[in-house]
Amino acid sequence: MTATETRAHPTPAGEWDVIVVGSGVGGGTLARALATTGARILILERGDFVPREEANWSPKAVWEELRYRTDECWLDGDGRTFRPYMHYCVGGNSKFWGAVLFRMREADFGEIEHADGVSPAWPIDYGTLAPYYALAERCYLVRGASGADPTEPPRDGYPFPPVPHDPYIEPLVDRLRGMGLHPSPLPLGLSSPGTHCVLCNTCNSFPCYIDAKSEAEQCGVRPAVALGTVRVLTGTRARRLLTDPSGRQVEAVEVERNGATERYTAPVVVVSCGAVNSAALLLRSASARHPNGLGNTSGLVGRRYMAHVATMMQGWSPFRDNRASFQKTVALNDYYLHGPDGGFPLGQLQTQGRTHPEQVHYVEPRIPYWMLRLWLRRGFDWLAMTEDLPREDNRVTLEPDGRIRLAYRPTNMTAHRRLVQVMRRILRRLGYPIVVARSLGTQNTTHQCGTICFGMDPATSVLDPFCRAHEVDNLFVVDASCFPSSAAVNPGLTIAANALRVADHIAETELGCATRPDVYTKGADDWRNESPMNLEQEDLPETIR
Repeated sequence: MTATETRAHPTPAGEWDVIVVGSGVGGGTLARALATTGARILILERGDFVPREEANWSPKAVWEELRYRTDECWLDGDGRTFRPYMHYCVGGNSKFWGAVLFRMREADFGEIEHADGVSPAWPIDYGTLAPYYALAERCYLVRGASGADPTEPPRDGYPFPPVPHDPYIEPLVDRLRGMGLHPSPLPLGLSSPGTHCVLCNTCNSFPCYIDAKSEAEQCGVRPAVALGTVRVLTGTRARRLLTDPSGRQVEAVEVERNGATERYTAPVVVVSCGAVNSAALLLRSASARHPNGLGNTSGLVGRRYMAHVATMMQGWSPFRDNRASFQKTVALNDYYLHGPDGGFPLGQLQTQGRTHPEQVHYVEPRIPYWMLRLWLRRGFDWLAMTEDLPREDNRVTLEPDGRIRLAYRPTNMTAHRRLVQVMRRILRRLGYPIVVARSLGTQNTTHQCGTICFGMDPATSVLDPFCRAHEVDNLFVVDASCFPSSAAVNPGLTIAANALRVADHIAETELGCATRPDVYTKGADDWRNESPMNLEQEDLPETIR
């Protein structure tokens, strides 16, 4: 059979109750919840499982060879080709995240005025999502402590205690408090720090060699498959969603698999490919009934792309030798809702994992490695992050040849420049006289959201408040593309919580049953306590010893 031929799914009709396109945080978490109903779920993933290998923790493999990043190229708004920071694999980009799992602030769900525009309200409020945040925190083993963060929304305590600060970091946290600031433990999804998790310096942007980092494969897909009614098809790229003659039902998911075109069917279809690829899939699914793309009468599919306005910062001192291995444990939200002197929101500050020479060399290849090593051993890494505001002209479109074009310009720069300025002063007061900074720029695909926003009005949104397409009755979208605003915290936990909420709705309205939170969170505190490899310290790669 050639790639141009089409065949239907070879197994009996009615085998699947739900098809999930994409195995990242949205799709993986939803599958974990729906699997407790006994529903037969097929997950379609264009990539494969990330192999467990020493290269997982190799800066050379990850940042020089780009071993795990897609070789697919997109176009930016100026027509320049770039290689996006995308990983097509089971678990999606979460395999490479830093596992920072914040709840959005209560105010983030309402309309907020910023220096450069307005962040729109969500069609749901914090109280609606709060119980699902609690469930998602158990599923993703989130560690933190309540009470220290002045912007923390109403909540019970965290399910697990915070990751302790490194001895090098602890006195710096005390100095931040001495400045009148309110440092709080960064909420992290890690399995048993100090025992299973070895608190290495290859967490951010690296897959975890010992499966100790909470991500969608470990906390979504594998628990779902373990319940017995879920199947994952890897190497299966969704090309189009085909509707029935009315245009109101997705009739089949058309995919490329093993060099052939195949079609899979189910009464419910859930899309969760990330904000860029989910929008691209709907645009590719144009038909006579949906000439501008599936569910796109509003013209909003692909529009309002957001990615956070982010700057990596490093304080440097010739008199300080940073011996911390795991320094990613501190959050500062003092300027989240307003600046130092009041006024508009600025955003969030958080410590980052240690920067490796290979990471800097990737963006600044002229600097020799020996110089980078000398510099980085005396640096202290932070991230300054400001809310990115939705704009109609920040959008995903398709070229005539099918390539993705991402036209994006960061917004809210007045607030972000002020936040970076404030952080420079903080770092200097901490004893780092030299501060370097680098912004992520116009090709930023981390923390991607928007493009298929949810809302009450079909004229101003693509999805309803339960993330069902206004125009297609059996189509749901559960990644961050549904976000009307980006807030200024990492989006992962909100994606997971919303996926659990939508799973409840699908179970009730489409499957005639209910999910079992008592089942899908059972044992979340110990189901991964023992590494599958039972590694001893001497077995770990040299990069983190």
